[in-house]
This record gives sequence, C-alpha cells and structure tokens, in this order.
Amino acid sequence: MTKRNNHMEIALGEARDAARRGEVPVGAIIVRDGAIIASAGNRTRELNDPTAHAEILAIRQACAALGAERLTGADLYVTLEPCAMCTAAISFARIRRLYFGAEDEKGGGVLHGGRFFSSPSCHHSPEVYSGISETEAASLLLEFFRSKRG
Repeated sequence: MTKRNNHMEIALGEARDAARRGEVPVGAIIVRDGAIIASAGNRTRELNDPTAHAEILAIRQACAALGAERLTGADLYVTLEPCAMCTAAISFARIRRLYFGAEDEKGGGVLHGGRFFSSPSCHHSPEVYSGISETEAASLLLEFFRSKRG
C-alpha cells in the first residue's frame, strides 16, 4: 500500500504541471517549520538547462527565499528518486529529510546507482523516506512516457 502525504500531493501537482509543459513529470517542494518555502517542477526543456530538475529549482528558490546557501531544518518532498546530481545538491544544501515517491532504478542516486548518501565523499546525508504516494508518482511517469512513444 502506498504511503500518502499532503506535502507529496502538492509535489504531485507540480509534476502534473511539468507534464502539461511537456517536461518529464517530476515535482518537488521544500518545507521548513511547517511552511512551504519553495515548489517546482522540471523545466529542463523550457529553460534549455540540463540542471533544471525540480529538486535543483526548488533548492535554488528556497535558498533565495531564506537568503542562505544552506537549508538546515528543511525537508524536501519529490515525486521521483533524485538522480546523482540532485542527491549531491541535497547534501550540499544540508536538507534535513528527503521524502520521495517512485524509485528510479535507472537514474536514481539514493537507493540505486551511485547511492551518493552512502559515499565516503558525502558530507551530509538526510534522513530518507521512500514510497510516499509511490503509485501516483509512478503512474504519472508511465503515462507521460507512454504518450511520447505512442
């Protein structure tokens, strides 16, 4: 049974918006002290920027909002297991907790691939919780890629 969470519902909304823009449907929000301080969906195509993943955009937005380079005490909710680039950014930003939906066996960097947070070069590892609204997150991705192929 998929675990559900209101914050993840908002991240899923960002993922749906990304899909409507023709982007891979991944959404992220950052919460600190119970308040959402940033929200974003993928914008790599729109911005012609391979680093414009939902997590990176949300981290940039949150840092700007707080006027700080670190997000100590903040939690990140993202619909898909972050890739290696995003896991490094999460570590550098000192995110307290990472909650994600669907696992990404091919491109993930948390439970799959390089498992950045377990690497000796990782300076900060957040608490990690997976499977939050996993079914909905995975369905968005499957439908998006099915529509691109067919």
